[in-house]
Amino acid sequence: MTSLSEFLITKKWPARHPDRIQLYSLPTPNGVKVSIMLEETQLPYEPHLVRFEANDQMSPEFLSLNPNNKIPAIIDPNGPGGTPLALFESGAILLYLADKSGQFIPDDAAGRYETIQWLMFQMGGIGPMFGQLGFFNKFAGKDYEDKRPRDRYVAESRRLLGVLNQRLAGRKWIMGDQYTIADMAIFPWVRNLIGFYEAGDLVGMADFSHVTNTLEAFVARDAVARGLQIPKRDGA
Repeated sequence: MTSLSEFLITKKWPARHPDRIQLYSLPTPNGVKVSIMLEETQLPYEPHLVRFEANDQMSPEFLSLNPNNKIPAIIDPNGPGGTPLALFESGAILLYLADKSGQFIPDDAAGRYETIQWLMFQMGGIGPMFGQLGFFNKFAGKDYEDKRPRDRYVAESRRLLGVLNQRLAGRKWIMGDQYTIADMAIFPWVRNLIGFYEAGDLVGMADFSHVTNTLEAFVARDAVARGLQIPKRDGA
């Protein structure tokens, strides 16, 4: 049987608790999706900080787990059949943890696929578009005199927020009364758009009251508050 010590990544980030899920991440919108899910499910896990400023994501150890050099990634020492399972891509990890725990995804097939549909909406739309807007509004892109690239992502972000706002009209969560992995995937990005990217006014968040109301309910959850800080950054 494979043990965690046989995974190269554990040479750089040793497992103090090898019986727990090993999380390799950073508290970014993609990273906290998984830490929030782990906090919500209360599955035992051990977080490891992947420091981008030190190029940890480009180290041979990290690339051995995720050749796409992105966080988050996990190793579950008790994967299917009792064999360790390594996974990257936050959406895939959320689905795996939902199945493992039996939580935060509907039991019926139709509800399950509808939830996955909204998870893919985040993965293919909200994440990439909000991230590009963040680049052009806060980071190097803000210095470009030509604002057409920024405005393109402003328009697309507003369109996506409109889709989300319409979905949430008359609903507590994406799937209605049931809080799911779709919410855990989407709302860290909405929070980041308003906060870290400082683009709330730019996209006119005041026009999307259903989104902001659900965001308030999301960040008020105890597990979300904890998960947003995991893994703790150096010195935190």
